[in-house]
Amino acid sequence: MSINEFEIEKTNEKIKNSREELNALSGYEIITESLILKVYDVFGRNALLSILYQVGTAPGLSIAKRLKEKYNKEVFGILESIELLLGELKEFYSVQITNVEEDEKKIRFVIFNKCFLRDSYKHRKRLKPGKAFCRVNKGYFEKALKEMLGETVKKIEINFLDDNVEKDVCEEEIIFFK
Repeated sequence: MSINEFEIEKTNEKIKNSREELNALSGYEIITESLILKVYDVFGRNALLSILYQVGTAPGLSIAKRLKEKYNKEVFGILESIELLLGELKEFYSVQITNVEEDEKKIRFVIFNKCFLRDSYKHRKRLKPGKAFCRVNKGYFEKALKEMLGETVKKIEINFLDDNVEKDVCEEEIIFFK
């Protein structure tokens, strides 16, 4: 069996695709789902969650450092931190505070959050809102906010509450422990 130039040209014509027509997001979705499931299969749930959380903390630390330098300030207030951080991230997150509760131990914000990850995983059957992949955002925001707030809070916790399909957002809580 031999392949001639004419057959190669014919095949190239059938498989040709300009770079503008590449569906990078879909490819990213497939690879991301595969990566997450493989880490889960090989190392287990706890290792997966820890890895994804740590993936988020590195850029969280970087943005907090950048904001501290930009505003020449070491410690920010809670609302100020939220405003500055999310102001810098408007390309990647759309957040709305829907409720605030405060007592002597903590301040709890309930938010609607549409993040850059949402559209990339909503087409993948095994990647769901509030599950493993969202640990990246959890690590990112907890680390960034803790760095910006310093010792003014003991701990920050971000938790998934609900997938609001109608509004295409995740409902989450951010708890600042005094």
